[in-house]
Amino acid sequence: MDVPTPLGTIAALQARPTVGGCERHPALLVPGYTGSKEDFIALLQTLAQAGRSVVAIDMPGQYQSPPPEDSAAYTRAGLGRIINELITTLGNGPFHLLGHSFGGLVTRETVLAGAAPLLSYTLMSSGPAAIGGARAASARQLVAALGPTPTPELLREIWMRHLDGPARASDVAEEIYTFLRTRMLSNDPGGLVRMAEELLAAPDRTRELAEVDLPMLVLYGEGDDAWPPDVQAAMAERLRARCVVVPGAAHSPNVEAPETTADALTSFWNKAEAPTRVG
Repeated sequence: MDVPTPLGTIAALQARPTVGGCERHPALLVPGYTGSKEDFIALLQTLAQAGRSVVAIDMPGQYQSPPPEDSAAYTRAGLGRIINELITTLGNGPFHLLGHSFGGLVTRETVLAGAAPLLSYTLMSSGPAAIGGARAASARQLVAALGPTPTPELLREIWMRHLDGPARASDVAEEIYTFLRTRMLSNDPGGLVRMAEELLAAPDRTRELAEVDLPMLVLYGEGDDAWPPDVQAAMAERLRARCVVVPGAAHSPNVEAPETTADALTSFWNKAEAPTRVG
């Protein structure tokens, strides 16, 4: 579905309970860099069966969400404002908000702004500051390859030269390969550059976030290769947040261990809303 907001249209997937109504508070799931709403498909219906509406989105410029009119909106703060407008547009809050990877750095801005009606906040495989290591190197390489004037043609060339081979070598089904290719080439090239720059330059705002009176969960795979697990564990301690480590998962527990991840989220959300249960 497409959700029109004052700051642009957002492409979304929504899951609702197959039996009964939405007796619990809704949840909004925000993907990471080069990700999309489809990253949460394995979670959506399981999460909804607990009795809530669950919405996963493409951020502006990602896959099926059009780019923002002003490229300045690609900052963490700008994207955070768009998430706030989306929550306001969806209504029926307060919401459980989740940000995966770069989506965590974006949704952190939404939380710190204090305008969105929120009931809980989850950082999934996201760290306290800029990403490092091999993933940072990959982001820098993409920025350098797209150059100062990013175009769809350059993005297609990058796919063919650097990404097509690894995608095929991963031995995924043909329809998954086709989706990955289509998704990557549907991104706004300028947005990829701006968001990578934001991912590479994010400051540590954990101290500010710790001052927000909101139940928080830090969830990550035991083999996360983006922000080291010990860094995320230390962030959770600073936030006085619940911390869940997903066995057998790396940077995307939503894909690699969806049942375990869904169980952890449902337990956290139910506990967070227990005093204000709807219905």
